[in-house]
Amino acid sequence: MRDDDLIHNPHGGMPRLVEIMRALRHPDTGCPWDLEQTFATIAPYTIEEAYEVADAIEREAWDELKGELGDLLFQSVFHAQMAEEKGLFTFDQVADTMSDKMVARHPHVFGNESNAKSAEQQTQDWEAIKARERAAKAQKGTLDGVAVGLPALLRAVKLQKRAARVGFDWPSTDQVLDKIEEEARELHEARTELTQTEIEEELGDLLFVIANLARHLDVDPEAALRAANAKFTRRFERIEALLAARGKTPHMSNLEEMDALWDQAKREEKQR
Repeated sequence: MRDDDLIHNPHGGMPRLVEIMRALRHPDTGCPWDLEQTFATIAPYTIEEAYEVADAIEREAWDELKGELGDLLFQSVFHAQMAEEKGLFTFDQVADTMSDKMVARHPHVFGNESNAKSAEQQTQDWEAIKARERAAKAQKGTLDGVAVGLPALLRAVKLQKRAARVGFDWPSTDQVLDKIEEEARELHEARTELTQTEIEEELGDLLFVIANLARHLDVDPEAALRAANAKFTRRFERIEALLAARGKTPHMSNLEEMDALWDQAKREEKQR
């Protein structure tokens, strides 16, 4: 029996959301679309919702952030409900697992250790604790546990960080820049002789080294690329607006004209 009073209680909080999810997945009275879903089909939505949270934060759209966080929370509830149906675990167990992890990883807050540590020391302690957790899971390899499903750029950085912990890393940024030049030159010189598969491999190598440069510069490459995407969108929309003022669309223009308008959009931004 579903709890309709809870479902319609505007202040029902987390129990209300869990109950709504149960109702949506009820085999007799639930939503046909929700009933058809699996972990695999929902996973892309989970990733998308996480990016929408990041986007709202990037834009400082605080009014939107509450809703985006709710969408992301619902993804956790959805996965937990499917897991409960399979007898794997419940949402409460998910919450308990995270609570246990946070308590164990913060002995300087919840245990007997002193919290008179720098953020850098706490980060080192955190990594040491995670290393012990991986060992307990029989993850013996340096790169074990780096999720395959992460966005490729983010996973590249995580793989490189893991390798760097055991000394497999360039000691200076200059060497990374040299490697980028080398990879770019190889791709430029050989692109007419390579198969499409080989070109893809060479380009992947170049992107991987660029991710390494971001790590050496202490830059989040995902955030940097999101900012670049936003800048491109902003400036191209300005090109369209300037063309519209001339009674034209991009299809009615050419590269030379749009390039000049791009430069104008850049100058306008710098003057603000």
